[in-house]
Amino acid sequence: MNLFSELIACPACGGALDGVTCQSCGETYAEDAGVLRLRATADARTETVRAFYEVAPFPGYPPRDSLAWLRARAERSAFAQLLDRAIPGDARIVEVGCGTGQMSLYLARADRVVVGADLTMASLRLAEAARRRFELPRARFIESDLFRPGLHEGAFDVVYCSGVLHHTPDPRAAFARVARLARPGGMIVLGLYNSVARIPLRLRRVAAKLSGYRWIPFDPVLRDRASEPERREAWLRDQYRHPEEHRHTVGEVLRWFRANDVAFVRAYPSAQVHGEEPDDLFAAEPDAWAPERWLAQIGWMGSLGHEGGLFVMVGRRRAAADEPNLPTGVQEGFSSAALR
Repeated sequence: MNLFSELIACPACGGALDGVTCQSCGETYAEDAGVLRLRATADARTETVRAFYEVAPFPGYPPRDSLAWLRARAERSAFAQLLDRAIPGDARIVEVGCGTGQMSLYLARADRVVVGADLTMASLRLAEAARRRFELPRARFIESDLFRPGLHEGAFDVVYCSGVLHHTPDPRAAFARVARLARPGGMIVLGLYNSVARIPLRLRRVAAKLSGYRWIPFDPVLRDRASEPERREAWLRDQYRHPEEHRHTVGEVLRWFRANDVAFVRAYPSAQVHGEEPDDLFAAEPDAWAPERWLAQIGWMGSLGHEGGLFVMVGRRRAAADEPNLPTGVQEGFSSAALR
């Protein structure tokens, strides 16, 4: 059986695919440079975002890259290392909004099966080309819209979606659709712009607009990419000229979780004022008191604001056997061991 046959589905009816043809409705899809094209036409605002990324896929790959480069680059991030350690070696993973596929390829090790889904073919062609260069057969990329994702509901042990929903017209509705991809008991890792931590970048954006984007102060990413003009331009467009952007708070995402039967596991960084770096990203942390969450988010302006204020919320899709009356964060099965 194909590694991906239980994961990828017909976006029109949800049926299983036999190659590029749906076994249920008979719809046939195209394949382009190894990328399965399952995207349906979306609303005008989503199409604007798709067209935006077709011009400058983000993030790009430098010349003379390699799998060793990719892993070294990813592991500059403490979060990427935590995520990799938390996910079992035989997990089924989907990255919704994978862009050029760097996280998908980083996680495609051991016996993991990884599907990267995105709505932009320019990004996916880069991802697929890198997958081939790096010789990673347990990863697959598909062109897809997240409201009709071409993926089986309840099929994945881990759903990773970072830097995506805040560029959709309705992030709350988008989360409800993404959450259904996780199996009962599966983990959902969601990265969003934080309303408070994003303030420093929004101030830099004012200076950028006033100067015609000739002067952008205090942006370390632009400074680091000074010798890589294509990657520098991709960051500049993504952070300063994006046509659709929303920002969110911890409390808002907790409401999304509750509305979609997702149990809170933790925020990263911690939403507790004195929260510590976790040893296990999938180990539960008690929910913080609301004023404490606000104080933590104000602190994130210093720790996250220099790179755009992206924070992460981790949840577990509730199984039918979960006890609904237990306090948030103390149900069993949140650790990575529960995914094995």
